[in-house]
Amino acid sequence: MWIGLAYQYFVKLAFGLIIRDVDCDFRLLRRSMFDTIRLESRSGTITFEMVKKIQDAGFRIAEAPVHHYYRQYGVSQFFNVRRVVRTLLDLTRWWWRLVIRREQQRAAVRP
Repeated sequence: MWIGLAYQYFVKLAFGLIIRDVDCDFRLLRRSMFDTIRLESRSGTITFEMVKKIQDAGFRIAEAPVHHYYRQYGVSQFFNVRRVVRTLLDLTRWWWRLVIRREQQRAAVRP
């Protein structure tokens, strides 16, 4: 649990996200948003790529509380070295593209 919280705060800080829960997979989105933004991630990094691009495009974001239940059976399949390393590499690439180079913001300005 503490790893997930650390990840949440790190991603929010690194990407300047204004939402509470970066990884919540329950989202209601307008179709028109995807006329403006284009998603490219093919991994779990799609959650913060989507929020960062939506936020940078100027769309309004509203949040409603969602209750998360603890896992009752089984174990997380995420926490193995290969997946964690891949996520960290993807996170670094997206940080470079969306925060440093500001690709999404430049794409929105082009005619």
